[in-house]
Amino acid sequence: MIDYLIIGQGLAGSLLAWELIQRGCKVVVVDNGRENASQVAAGLINPITGMRFVKSTDVDTLLPAAKHRYSQLADFFQQAFYIEKPMLRIFRSESEFTNAGKRLNNPDYRPYLGDIRPLGDGIGHLATPFGFLEQRQTGYLLTRSLLSCLKAYFIANDSYRQADIDYRDIRLQPSLRWQDIAPRRIIFCEGYRATQNPWFCGLPFQPVKGEILTLEHQAELADKILNYGNWLIPLNDHQIRIGATFDRESLDTRITEQGKIDLLNALSQISPTLSHATLINHQANIRPCTQDRQPFIGSHPRHKQLAIFNGFGAKGSLQIPWHSRHFADALLNGTPLSKTCNIERHYERLCHH
Repeated sequence: MIDYLIIGQGLAGSLLAWELIQRGCKVVVVDNGRENASQVAAGLINPITGMRFVKSTDVDTLLPAAKHRYSQLADFFQQAFYIEKPMLRIFRSESEFTNAGKRLNNPDYRPYLGDIRPLGDGIGHLATPFGFLEQRQTGYLLTRSLLSCLKAYFIANDSYRQADIDYRDIRLQPSLRWQDIAPRRIIFCEGYRATQNPWFCGLPFQPVKGEILTLEHQAELADKILNYGNWLIPLNDHQIRIGATFDRESLDTRITEQGKIDLLNALSQISPTLSHATLINHQANIRPCTQDRQPFIGSHPRHKQLAIFNGFGAKGSLQIPWHSRHFADALLNGTPLSKTCNIERHYERLCHH
């Protein structure tokens, strides 16, 4: 008997499947095998974001859970997936400098912020006209290699099937079925594709396209993540990834000349030398963001055997480990889901759909 059929092998589906398998459930993950948003994503974890330096909701809970899960996976697969690196936040205005100063006086922010460097304190050849700040407890997840290890694990565990999901193949009556599988529950972890899901498309998703470039360069660069409105991650001595654009209009996975120009222009503001680096990869995908910026987790109001685990947007690598544990507790022990992520908040929409 299959307990859970999980649709989608992005970070959400993979970590939820791993969690449920660890707890003794029989799980099958179905995925079309094509590139998904998690594989393209930079996997950045940054507790303090935005021009006003706001601490991410629940980061004090989410971050330790994420680090714990990624180090457990690193032990299991014998390779590192989460790379901790400090981040230099380059101020783009006088007001950013001031906002950061206010946060430094707040004890809740201390674990995540280092010192502010005033104007004139440069970082190598980078332009920092308004100064900069070092952020702590930042890093990035090697999502592509983590997902490929997990895929191999699911295959070896007889828990993976490559297939395109046609919703018409899902039968709810007389009992739940997809092809030859009769699971107790189906959990949709399809990222932005959920906007086409006949049961869950009523949820207020707000998908955002993002483009990312990988560049090869010869410049001297500190081994730190840079944040200057966009972000820059040093992969090794001569390769960096930069991103990401935010496009709410053209929701397709095509790369665009405009996306490339925007990213290189922003880079040239802090480093004219780096913007002449050689382009070695250009990727685009769609983040499953939500209108209220909270994930969508829980069962359908009318069809309890259908559930969703989605909507982590740009903060997936930070949020998914804790939420997959939280959702597994709800599925297996009936622990109530927290109100902020529970899709009960949108049941009205789903009932009318």
